Amino acid sequence: MTLAHKIEDYLIHNQYPSLIKYMGSKSKIMDFILDGINQVYDGRAVCDLFSGSGSLAGALGQQCVVHSNDIQNYSRVLADTYNKAYFENDMPNADEIIIQAEGLVLQHRIEFNLNYDKGISLKSFNRIENKQKKLIDHKFNYKWHLFSKNYSGTWWSYEQCLWIDALRQVAEKYKNKPYYSVILSSLMFGMAYASQGTGHYAQYRDAKTQSSLKDILLYRTRSIKGYFIRKYEEITNYIPKSPILMPHRSTSLDYRECLEVFEGGTVYADPPYCFVHYSRFYHALETLVLYDFPTLQIQRGNIVKGRYRESRHQSPFCIKSQVQRAFIDLFEGMKTSNSNMVLSYCNTGMITIDELYKICKAVLPNKTIELLTTDHQHMTLGRREDRQRDVKECLLLIF
Repeated sequence: MTLAHKIEDYLIHNQYPSLIKYMGSKSKIMDFILDGINQVYDGRAVCDLFSGSGSLAGALGQQCVVHSNDIQNYSRVLADTYNKAYFENDMPNADEIIIQAEGLVLQHRIEFNLNYDKGISLKSFNRIENKQKKLIDHKFNYKWHLFSKNYSGTWWSYEQCLWIDALRQVAEKYKNKPYYSVILSSLMFGMAYASQGTGHYAQYRDAKTQSSLKDILLYRTRSIKGYFIRKYEEITNYIPKSPILMPHRSTSLDYRECLEVFEGGTVYADPPYCFVHYSRFYHALETLVLYDFPTLQIQRGNIVKGRYRESRHQSPFCIKSQVQRAFIDLFEGMKTSNSNMVLSYCNTGMITIDELYKICKAVLPNKTIELLTTDHQHMTLGRREDRQRDVKECLLLIF
């Protein structure tokens, strides 16, 4: 059984919306990935084991049952937007949400001199930024202030954080609605495109030169509200007008736990390739979804500049001493769930493709293993000369 003819038609006529900036996103090589899935697909569900930005759910969700999984909770929300969200008559339009949020912004705003005029001096700008950063010690007298407290003057200005908090509070009113994820995803989009960082949240930039100041000012003056409206309207037009009949599933489990509950089919696995942990790069999105006022990481008595959550997931695929065991567990789990697999990896990963093949063959001696490759540029989301890196993207087909 194949999805090929359906996939081609779907990608031409039903392009799914992009929700966030994401390192390692496979959207640009989705046709390559779908070709690999087609070669092992057997008609049962597809499990996207490390779903990240949820792009596979967007590509396949209207054609087959998709189980989207990622240990990060924000990923579950993104997958829900693609695969579970639908329009209801009581779904508020963008203006209705903005009116509610604006009321909260006006109610809670602390007066700051946030004059980000183009002619502002480097010294004056940093004075304004430092004043906002001190809000981390401020005692707020209302509940929904997490971003205003922890992130003002970092990736976002206080005014932008005020809107993030307000829109998050409004979203919570619709938590049990099928369009809840649409509101949160639209907010994540706004956060990404108003952030003065490089597309992720590892560390925000400091204005040290006139050049960096000029660039940061472009983002300080961007409107969370405007980006939210743009994406919310786009997603509203994208989601179906009635409940989705396919029993799609979204989970936030460790990959081993997910394989234990997956009832079998085709597993698409796109684990991290290198030493960087995604929980470091996207901790702000995780905090937005959980809104749990996490303890921030401390180093030498001070809060770490990145303002990371103290408890962050550390993937074994990113740790040299653990990566081989992680792949053994992956293949063992695939065997237990009686599944086929398409495994994405690249020639610059933590282990070589040859090592990966040998591990797979040792765990699954009776399986057929084939290799597909394509040239690809990994997005590092940096602003320097290494923003894109040429790699050989590989698909290991196991069936």
